[in-house]
Amino acid sequence: MKCVRLPLMSVADLLCVVRPAGLVKADALLDAIAERTNIRLSSLPHRGQLVLDDNLACPRLGSKVVSGELMEYLLDGDYYSYDMEKGYTRHGINGPGDHGIIVKLGQPSIINHIRMLLWDRDLRSYSYYIEVSMEQKDWIRVIDYSQYSCRSWQYLYFENRVVQYIRIVGTHNTVNKVFHLVSFEAICKLKIPKMVNDVICPNYNVATLDKSAVVIEGVSRSRNTLLNGDTKRYDWDSGYTCHQLGSGAILIQLGQPYIISSLRLLLWDCDDRSYSYYIESSINVWEWEMVVDNTRENCKSWQVIRFPPRPVVFIRIVGTHNTANEVFHCVHFECPSMEDVGTPASPKQKRLKENVEQEGQVQPTETATEAEEIPTEIDNSMQ
Repeated sequence: MKCVRLPLMSVADLLCVVRPAGLVKADALLDAIAERTNIRLSSLPHRGQLVLDDNLACPRLGSKVVSGELMEYLLDGDYYSYDMEKGYTRHGINGPGDHGIIVKLGQPSIINHIRMLLWDRDLRSYSYYIEVSMEQKDWIRVIDYSQYSCRSWQYLYFENRVVQYIRIVGTHNTVNKVFHLVSFEAICKLKIPKMVNDVICPNYNVATLDKSAVVIEGVSRSRNTLLNGDTKRYDWDSGYTCHQLGSGAILIQLGQPYIISSLRLLLWDCDDRSYSYYIESSINVWEWEMVVDNTRENCKSWQVIRFPPRPVVFIRIVGTHNTANEVFHCVHFECPSMEDVGTPASPKQKRLKENVEQEGQVQPTETATEAEEIPTEIDNSMQ
């Protein structure tokens, strides 16, 4: 009888079914009733199926959406053909008491990872939290990003939990009062990354398109040139992101908050110019914290910056000086840094050193200011 989890039975069953059977001692029965009464339901030793690396939030396993508008879209597996009119599940953001979007798994299951897609056809951001439950009576908050700005794909981890209901509640949308969710997956992973509270401490570059990062301010011929990982193909006309000194900045938004303690960037280095700049970070685009102040330094090529760990969503790079002209140019950005401080010179810098040894060399004309501005308009018509 030691294998029987008596506290999972209702008090009525313990008194009316188990007690008359005479198979359980009175003390064990009283202990089970006390545990059932005094401990949160979510803390009881629930049983759940363990399936590794498979999405449990799918109709073929009996999962369904039980709360929200346009419920038919969330678990259909289609995260490509969505627009302003269809392809997402939503709920109104009204404040405390919102029921949000609730997914019921086919049966109680052990999960520690959620992957979901926020509507991302423009540059809007969302804030939200996620709670889990077994019986929809006692909800445990496993993710709280209500103070962070998040966009597109979300990769969320927490300690193993047996759950049957998952509730996603949006708390903010930078465009309107509706929370839109395109796709949702619940998975159990064998290993989860290092976490601080419910925020990932990555050991890989999260400033990438695959991780939903985006450049939301800056000038370039292609919006996300800064994040495409190409550190070789750049020249006088393309391959960099820039801004006018004294006006604007280069602003990067990560897909979700991460605990970051380093970053690396490549300053344009096709000649012998140097730059000065400073970098700030934020979790909400309103409150900024200084990362590094190199406004009195002459900086060239690769820059590796290390600082005390902190949650980061936005990174703002502001150029303050260029020895060649009035434009600040950045070729590549990553965080955390994937290289040690002793990063070798870039291929362009190596060639430059060889070229400057040749007398009478003529450099091409600077054309950085001819780059096209990134469009930042946001359509406010989505409801």
